[in-house]
Amino acid sequence: MDVFSPFPWDLHQQYLLRVQNDTKSWEYFLTAHKRISGAYWALTSLDLLNSLEKTDESAIVSWILACQHESGGFGGNVDQDPNLLSTLSAVQCLALFHRLETIDKEKIVSYVANLQLSDGSFMGDEWGEVDSRFTYAAILCLSILGRLDAIRVTDAVRFVLSCLNFDGGFGCIPGAESHSGQVFCCVGVLYLTDSLHRIDQELTGWWLAERQLKNGGLNGRPDKKADVCYSWWVLSSLAMLNKLDWIDSSKLIEFILSCQDLENGGIADYPGDRADVFHTFFGLAGLSLLGCPQLKRIHPAYALPLEVINF
Repeated sequence: MDVFSPFPWDLHQQYLLRVQNDTKSWEYFLTAHKRISGAYWALTSLDLLNSLEKTDESAIVSWILACQHESGGFGGNVDQDPNLLSTLSAVQCLALFHRLETIDKEKIVSYVANLQLSDGSFMGDEWGEVDSRFTYAAILCLSILGRLDAIRVTDAVRFVLSCLNFDGGFGCIPGAESHSGQVFCCVGVLYLTDSLHRIDQELTGWWLAERQLKNGGLNGRPDKKADVCYSWWVLSSLAMLNKLDWIDSSKLIEFILSCQDLENGGIADYPGDRADVFHTFFGLAGLSLLGCPQLKRIHPAYALPLEVINF
């Protein structure tokens, strides 16, 4: 019996192409400020489905370039202020299309490097918010561009380690509650900087494995319900720790598939809820890590198909 059945890849492809061009929906207007991240979720999903060529590459790349500011950073949309997360999404999208050579890499490198603070952490933008997500975004962005040498990597790793908690999880800042999304970011930083040996990998792996619930899904922290997005954040962290077999893969696959819209395509956060691009990407990415044969393999740290990782 095929554990990945039913998986209507063609419906998911049609859904992603449809929502990408739907400029009249309420979701389009509500997410205008982070359009570039939405593009990354949709485009990477389509690439995983072997369908990226069905998009208008030239128009998309031109729009992405229009989102760049003189500082080198990218906004979430045209005329939006630049920030680190949008800059990463822009770089990832350009990597998908193998168009990194069309940008001034040094301007982006300078923008990212200037957001690093004295303790090694990174601000998300010029307004000063600090979160371990931003350290991951900076490290990943510079890794893709081949310029980790532009920042103080040792200090960045030290900051991430200061976010480690007694339970093996990581928070957004030192002393903050452990959360699966932050664990992904911090483990990702340690993986990309060859620093995983700095933590107790067994303890962190245990914390991650404990996120699986009876319905097979994964949650973000104790006593919360399962959500498809954690199928990526928990799984990718376990993959980077080489502990993917610490969860019940069959039960998780069953949970993700139960969140599909089998009529219109797309994947929701929870069975019976409305599908969206965000959860569609994380559901497909999770299924990719679990070996779904209809999907390309995705890299757990770069969050891009393996064949794209040739920087």
